[in-house]
This record gives sequence, C-alpha cells and structure tokens, in this order.
Amino acid sequence: MIQADADLSRLDRAIVNAFQGGFPVVERPFEPAAAALRERGVDVTATQLCERVKTLDEDGVLSRFGALVNAEEIGGTATLVAMHAPPERFDEVAEQVNAHREVAHNYEREHPHLNMWFVVSVAAESRVDDVLGNIEAETGQETYNMPKRHEFHVGAKFLLDGPVADGDLDLSRLGPDVEPSGAQTLTPAERDLVLEIQGGLPITETPYADIADALDQETAWVVETIKRFNEEGKVRRVGVIPNHYALGYSENGMTVWNVPDDIVMEVGPEIASLDFVTHCYRRPRHEGVWPYNFFAMTHGRSEEESEARIERVRDVMSDYWTVGDDDWDTLFSTRILKKTGIRLDERADANTE
Repeated sequence: MIQADADLSRLDRAIVNAFQGGFPVVERPFEPAAAALRERGVDVTATQLCERVKTLDEDGVLSRFGALVNAEEIGGTATLVAMHAPPERFDEVAEQVNAHREVAHNYEREHPHLNMWFVVSVAAESRVDDVLGNIEAETGQETYNMPKRHEFHVGAKFLLDGPVADGDLDLSRLGPDVEPSGAQTLTPAERDLVLEIQGGLPITETPYADIADALDQETAWVVETIKRFNEEGKVRRVGVIPNHYALGYSENGMTVWNVPDDIVMEVGPEIASLDFVTHCYRRPRHEGVWPYNFFAMTHGRSEEESEARIERVRDVMSDYWTVGDDDWDTLFSTRILKKTGIRLDERADANTE
C-alpha cells in the first residue's frame, strides 16, 4: 500500500483524473484511451498506459480496474443498518455482526448512540428481517434498518491536481451500438459475465478478450454486453476505481439531515449536483432515535477541506429551508470493521432465468 502523500507522476494523475468513468468498451481499449490523453497533452502509448494502470493497481493507488457493477440492478437488495454497540462490548458485537456473510461493509462512526453502521446484502428482500433478527438475538442490541427510499446520486470521483483536472474525459460512446434489452432478469451467460467482472477486468491490452476466453465466449459478445449493461445501468461505469485513502481523501463524513418531507425531492438533486458529494440518498427516520431522512456522503483530504464541503452542503440546504443546529449531523468513520464488497453470486443466481 502506498502512502497517502505518495508522489504520483503527471501520467499517474492524468490516469486517475481521466478514467474514473468513460473508459472505452472496445476490443483494444487502451489505444483510444492513450490517444485521448495525447490530445490532452499527455504523451503515452497504449502499452505504456496499460503498464502504468497495472502498476497503480499493484501499488494500491487503485482499488481495481474495470466495470463497477450496480448490484441493485443485478438482483436482490442491500440496505443500510445502524445499531448501538456498548463501548465495553464493541469488539465483541462487531465480531458477531461481521460473522454474517450477508454483512458486506461495517464501519464504526462517531455518534453518541448509533456507533456501528453496516450494509446487509441479500438475494431476496424478505431475508433482511431474518438477518437483522439473528443479529439482534446474538448481540442483544436493536437494529435500525434504513433502506434506500430514493437514490439521488452515486458517483464518487476523487480528482487530483494535474492533467484532465475536471475529470471530463468520456470515451463511453466508442464501441458497438447497443439497445437496452428491457429484461429484468439475467440469462445464464450474463450471470457468468457479471460474476467474472465483479472483481475487475484483467489489466492487459485486451481485457475483454481475456474475459471472453475465461467464459468461452466471443469477444464481440463480451464487448456488446458490457456496453449494453452500461447503458442499462447494470454497470455504473467502466474505468479505474481509486483507493481514495491512497489519494489522500482520508476524511469520510456521512452528513445526515432532517429535511422537510414536502421539499426533500426538490433538495435532493441540488445536493447531488455538488461534485464532492459521492453518495446521496433519501432514507427513513426512526422516531425517537433517528430524526434524519437525507444522507449525503462527502470526502476530503483534510479536516478543513471536509468541514468546508459540509458547510457548502448546508449553504445549499439553507436556500430551501431554515436549517437549525438540531436538523443535521456529521458522522465521521473512525474504523473500518469489515469491507468485503457486495457478494453478487447469490443475488445474480436468484435473478437468472
């Protein structure tokens, strides 16, 4: 793992800025990607670009390279859950929660009561209650389910000083013309493709051909299907997925707001349009425990930057309603307790014809 203050080269910074989305889905994608960087004044060949992406991945600057699968569109459901873990039993409770394979992420967050926040991912929505019931029985602690009521934005971009500083390079238009299928389920071949690419693409000059070989499929089919998945929303984007901690984005603030119900759908898109807001959702309140119905995740490279960004969210909120001190809070993460990613195998299997 590199340090957060690593001295990234000009090419490294161009790669991170340019390709957090919109990477071409064509048989030899590094060729048009390198050409696009050359047009932006970054002299690099396709081979050099591929090698550098591989090195950034190996060094931990990237979490992975490939297609970011939208698990919700693949099948099943995921939900955010909060609970109180007594300080004297915190590690014990964390171990009990993390032992459930349905728990994908778990964070300790700064809050006087709800100090543990985790994501439950299941193939069928009816399983959520079963999982939470088991957790409550094992830990003796009540859980507070906060499923997504509306998604305003999911699209984390972590930009650096350097070329393509606005992150506005988009090559997703390249490749075959495709039409959304309209299907709500997956074919067996599509399921196999999702499972093959969920952890990333091979970092070679022919990643889609390598996937095709692994699946015993034609390269053209892999290219067309990933391109179509991107159009349908089954894939959120194709590109590099940065390790934001390695880039120095160490301040992870979950801001929560008690937005009046009659304006929340108007406020949501405005907050989502802020380029530093990486996730933005409407979620349910829990009377007497949790008064907030709006979540906006921000990241910063310093405490000062993070505070300034949160203040900017409040400024936008204040254009629509009078925000009192008790109407919002920020829960910073203090510890990652579990982070395995969303397991798609059961969810994809359950949604395959």
